[in-house]
Amino acid sequence: MRNRILFLPTRYFPSISGAEFYLQRMAEILSKKYNYDIDIFTSNAIDFKALRHPDGKTINENDKNYDLVNDLKIQRFPVKYDILKEDQIKQVKNIDAYNSIELTDDCLEEVIKNGPYLPEMIENFSKTKNSGYRLIHTTFFPYFNLIISLILGKMMGIPVIVTPFFHFSNPRYLEPVLTEILTKFDLIIACTSIEKRFIMNATGISGENIRVIPMGVDIEKFENTSKSEIKQYSFKEHYFKKKEKKYKMVLYCGYKNYEKGTLSVLKAIPYVLKKKKKVYFVLIGPTTKAYNRELSKVKKNNRVRIVNLTPDNLTGYFDIKKIAAFKEADLYLMPSRSDAFGISFLEAWAAGKPVIGANIGATPHVINNGIDGYLVEFNNPKDISEKVLKLLKSKKLRRSFGTAGKEKVRINHTWDLIAERTHDTYQHLINVRD
Repeated sequence: MRNRILFLPTRYFPSISGAEFYLQRMAEILSKKYNYDIDIFTSNAIDFKALRHPDGKTINENDKNYDLVNDLKIQRFPVKYDILKEDQIKQVKNIDAYNSIELTDDCLEEVIKNGPYLPEMIENFSKTKNSGYRLIHTTFFPYFNLIISLILGKMMGIPVIVTPFFHFSNPRYLEPVLTEILTKFDLIIACTSIEKRFIMNATGISGENIRVIPMGVDIEKFENTSKSEIKQYSFKEHYFKKKEKKYKMVLYCGYKNYEKGTLSVLKAIPYVLKKKKKVYFVLIGPTTKAYNRELSKVKKNNRVRIVNLTPDNLTGYFDIKKIAAFKEADLYLMPSRSDAFGISFLEAWAAGKPVIGANIGATPHVINNGIDGYLVEFNNPKDISEKVLKLLKSKKLRRSFGTAGKEKVRINHTWDLIAERTHDTYQHLINVRD
């Protein structure tokens, strides 16, 4: 018998953050390997701005990925921007199933501000009631699709799981008015043991209701990419000048903002260049005004070599350009404080590369300092530059860290392993409810 499961991610591919990619891979593997029928309902938002503002980037119905991605059917609902917040709150409170959740008005108001407001999704399910679903899985905190999942769980009388990707090192996420919503789920999946402890302390939720399942990576995508493919999409071939092909390459992938540590990466560049001139910095990810301002300062005062790309420069589900970037890089640098795990560290290790992350939040539970990477103080450009230089100056150290990371990935962090543990979690919850 095939179990029918409902996934409710905040966004979906071609959105590129770890939360979305996690549910994408779970949907693909669970449906093929464990006989699940998985329906994916989500917003039409692509970037974070579109979750609550019409000037953000959305996907339209003519896009090839709109309703089908890797043979999985996607149903997207438009984010409604033209409804006043007070009217949104009234509409939600008029839903009988919502009132049985027993959220405070303050929590509803704060979560609804984050978007995406999707009344048509709720209306769609109000007509069908259940459709045979056994379980709902949603992500990520603190967005309005979490409330939708709880409403639908009450309507259908089925368990609801959340993987919140709880950014507990950011003080604004620790407010009780927000964390209250986590207490309403049947089960929480935390990425690390420290995330689990923070959720327990912030909410009073029992440890029995939180299961730790880390993130994964498709290591074979990095191992089986041929040298000819890497050469075809080589960053050094396309972006480095001919005489600079042998320069070292430092890679960053992620949202280019303060929280992700990108501004401190830019500030660290002059310190690196004082000691080592022949270095390229490749930064891939959605840009911000703050990032652009800092980038202008760095370029004005230094002869820097920066390849600055946005997701628009990348195409495809497993983008060969991105894989080529990891394979060619000498090290991966993401000194973020806003990651519940950091899938990109796993991608770097899958490519056999050392990593540098911030000694804050969940990252110290992901990177084994001095074994597979280095930890640096968050927002400390000098500390970042010192660790970058240490790795750039020692091929032996880079190889040692990269090898250790790759072995860790192979043993603990393949998506197949994560899917197996997720399957076990689903079955336990479904059997308990039955």
